[in-house]
Amino acid sequence: MSILFEPVRLGELQLANRIVMAPMTRSRADANAVPTPEMVEYYRQRASAGLIIAEGTAPSASGLGYCRTPAIYTAQQIAAWKAVTEAVHAEGGLIVLQLMHVGRAASAHNKPAGAATVAPSALRARTQLFTDVAGLVDTDEPQALSLQDIAQVIEEYRQAALNAREAGFDGVELHCTSGYLPMQFLASGSNRREDRYGGCVENRVRFPAEVLAAMASAIGAGRVGLRLCPGNPFNDISDDDPLATAEALCSAAEPLDLAYVHIMRSPLPTLDAFALAQRYCSSGLILNDGFDGPSAEAALHAGQGEAVSFARHFIANPDLVHRLRHGLALAPFERKTLYSPGPEGYSDYPCAEAVAP
Repeated sequence: MSILFEPVRLGELQLANRIVMAPMTRSRADANAVPTPEMVEYYRQRASAGLIIAEGTAPSASGLGYCRTPAIYTAQQIAAWKAVTEAVHAEGGLIVLQLMHVGRAASAHNKPAGAATVAPSALRARTQLFTDVAGLVDTDEPQALSLQDIAQVIEEYRQAALNAREAGFDGVELHCTSGYLPMQFLASGSNRREDRYGGCVENRVRFPAEVLAAMASAIGAGRVGLRLCPGNPFNDISDDDPLATAEALCSAAEPLDLAYVHIMRSPLPTLDAFALAQRYCSSGLILNDGFDGPSAEAALHAGQGEAVSFARHFIANPDLVHRLRHGLALAPFERKTLYSPGPEGYSDYPCAEAVAP
């Protein structure tokens, strides 16, 4: 049997196979950041993955920033997510929730009235994002978080982890890349603070490390994962020494004994993110970015990680595990429906048997 289909344990999470569905923003929540029935069906269809990491979800109103993305800070949101987890569990699947606070990568058009846009420093991200009401817009000018504000955001993450468990999720993952709030603290270009959360690299890793510790204290470290991509420039992120920053973060997280580290291939050709994670992390490694079946199997055989996550292949192939197991062709996804509302290009992709001649 291929190593891809062997079971593996990551902390408290027992995976039936080593094929993980990576978190992907698909913009199918409603205007109140509540998961929709289409989302229930979408995740149910993909429950054969050893682990589903559900899309980036805001821990608070200020954590929202994109249109039609979900959150988990209200009773209505928790109840709607529970329908998702129950559907996945009914199919024998395992599912964790990625917690994503976008920080300064936000527009007020995509937030509830009165919700602030915040960041470690009052520096606007030089990028644009889409809104349903105004089209493509510049990101907001953020408010710099005070020390009291930082403590409140950490508490919001802790409560979000508890809310995720109440909703039936098997764990949570901290989104610590793509230019969102934790990475805004990590990167020297977006963090100009002069207190204990800024300046030297040990200070800049303090915020994500404290968030991880808070979530672990709430639901157990064996149900908490960390996702990172050293050197990722997305959302106007720059760092003087991304290797040193990633090393410091991994070192700070290591004593927590997390369930897993979800490590993405670095866009920097001189930075081997997989080797870095192997050196600094004793938690199980989930490898991500650009894998197909054969390359994933080769990476696992080489001992680079314990599991491999797939993103784009899971979009058009709800039965990806079945297709990989039997060497079936993978269907291509439709790019124009990646972020459009409704089931088209989302929960209407057929399984292999349905398209067989």
